[in-house]
Amino acid sequence: MSGKQHMNTETIPIESLAYGGDGVGHVADGRVAFVPGAFPGDVCQVEYVDANDRFVRAKLTELVEESPDRVQALCPEAASGRYGGCPWAGLAYDAQLRWKRQAVVDALERIAHMDVAWVEAHVPACVASKREWHYRNKVEFEVGLDIAGRFTLGMHARGGSFTPISNCPLIPDKFSQAPKALTGALRFAAGNENLGIERVGIRVSTRTKDVEVALWTSTGRFPRARVAQVVGESMAVKGLGVTRVLLKGSAKERKVAGVESLRGHGYWTEAVNGMTMLISAPSFFQVNTPGAEVLTRLVFEGLHPDGLDYMLDLYSGAGTFTLPLAHEVQSVAAVESAGSSVRDLRRNLERNKLHAEVIGGDAARELSGLGTPDKIVVDPPRSGLDDKAITGLCESGARAIAYVSCNPTTLARDLVQLQAGGYQVERVTPVDMFPQTYHVETVSILTKSS
Repeated sequence: MSGKQHMNTETIPIESLAYGGDGVGHVADGRVAFVPGAFPGDVCQVEYVDANDRFVRAKLTELVEESPDRVQALCPEAASGRYGGCPWAGLAYDAQLRWKRQAVVDALERIAHMDVAWVEAHVPACVASKREWHYRNKVEFEVGLDIAGRFTLGMHARGGSFTPISNCPLIPDKFSQAPKALTGALRFAAGNENLGIERVGIRVSTRTKDVEVALWTSTGRFPRARVAQVVGESMAVKGLGVTRVLLKGSAKERKVAGVESLRGHGYWTEAVNGMTMLISAPSFFQVNTPGAEVLTRLVFEGLHPDGLDYMLDLYSGAGTFTLPLAHEVQSVAAVESAGSSVRDLRRNLERNKLHAEVIGGDAARELSGLGTPDKIVVDPPRSGLDDKAITGLCESGARAIAYVSCNPTTLARDLVQLQAGGYQVERVTPVDMFPQTYHVETVSILTKSS
């Protein structure tokens, strides 16, 4: 945001939470103030960071009065705002759920202009995560330098500062110290070399016991055997997989140039919806496994797939919805643009002895050539659906659509066009896939207007 910097300080009450996680209040002249790290019910002394005629961005300098919804965070570093991984770590979990539902409600009313009474009646309470902490099957850490100038793993705060991390309570407890172990291992493996590591991912399944470390690196020379050995010793996990993902291109347009298995079988496995899925390092998979099963249940409850249906699964990924659909319907076609996910989906279908038509390509372009489906599942990225995809959905002839979204604002935008194209929204269910953050998943069910 542009604007002249101000040094004004003021004491304000926090009234609500914005989608994005900031506390929201008003300064003395009536302008809206956005305050990271503040929660409704707090009374805060704030210092202006940036301001314009309509609103103020401010820094919390003193907590004058605490909200009754404040709790002692399991991760104090996150709660303090030192990095951005868990901005709601200090907010009681029931309050997190209320505000996530409110974010969905606000988007539907403000962006989609849906009737307030309808929204209140058709947006149920946010479905809670099975775990509030230790719920993620995957975390990724950025690479930076500690105060001594040494290689370390950490995260960037929203303001840009880098904070080393030694412990992460988002991943299963047994592996919460993995960042510290991997930092030491990679320092040792590198010696005086720059290994070109840009980020490090850890995937952990509590169901299959699979653990994988993924090293995202630039192309070029890399001591594969030494890194595999040292990382393996640091993690001390039987069957550990170590994978190198090679990146090329400019900083803003990094692309995967290849994948190398340094140790293990070259993929990670997870059990979901009663099946085992193989996931390669570059492929997307929901980070909350029980949450993925909740999404599947809501999709099935909304669409009621049966043995006579021909269905589409658009933006299918590695098959979270495709596989259970293939169990139930006459036929299903899955469309996915990411090459690694397409390969994983084909392997997952074969492994689970299921059949689906798998199409590698852009969903918007492929949709018109897929005939007349009975029902459709769409799970696009945070940017939502483009105009061509929405047009294709409206012209598809499908009786019902399940729209799975991780962004309430783009969902609300897209629902406007889908309604204009002849679909009626039946319900929008928020699901908490990401405790300790402001992010919320939704499953919307739409039916063709008669």
